[in-house]
Amino acid sequence: MVAAARSGDLASQARDVNGIRVLTARVEGDGSALRELADKLRDKLGRGVVALGSEFDGKAVLLVAVTKDLTARVKAGDLVKEAAKLVGGRGGGKPDLAQAGGPDPAGLEKALAKVEELVQATTAA
Repeated sequence: MVAAARSGDLASQARDVNGIRVLTARVEGDGSALRELADKLRDKLGRGVVALGSEFDGKAVLLVAVTKDLTARVKAGDLVKEAAKLVGGRGGGKPDLAQAGGPDPAGLEKALAKVEELVQATTAA
């Protein structure tokens, strides 16, 4: 499967943000494909935050996954809610997995960058 093959490549692109591995990537697929890929990436990271963005049917789809050990400090629902504003949408979810959508896929890059910014701000000592 493409998602499994890509997850290895993508996981190596994670950056260290205040001791937390953060991976942001624009990928292809719908919400369920993003969830599947995010689960694989979260497992590969072991400890971290995964934010994926995609354009599907002309709309933006965002998904944020946070490893359970970090959810006391970093909540996926909070991250995706803020990032969704940059694609003209809304979103939410659980502390470890959240999804959003919006009508403006042109804002995906900014939305993904916002997730990393928020992780940095939330975890700064």
